[in-house]
Amino acid sequence: MADRTELNDELRPEYDETLLKNGIRGKYAKQYAAGTNIVHLSPNVATSFPTEEAVNEASSSLLKTNE
Repeated sequence: MADRTELNDELRPEYDETLLKNGIRGKYAKQYAAGTNIVHLSPNVATSFPTEEAVNEASSSLLKTNE
């Protein structure tokens, strides 16, 4: 087994250690997901649109043809 070395890590005084130890993982995950506009593209589609601007331009032109 490898030698264990003790970390000399000091928590800054402005952080409340009790809040860090009693946190709940994913507590706000649903709220965060509801407030975001992230869209995941399929890999083959993503290669055709290398930038956010390219996706927006293509989407806008598609919307204009459907009006």
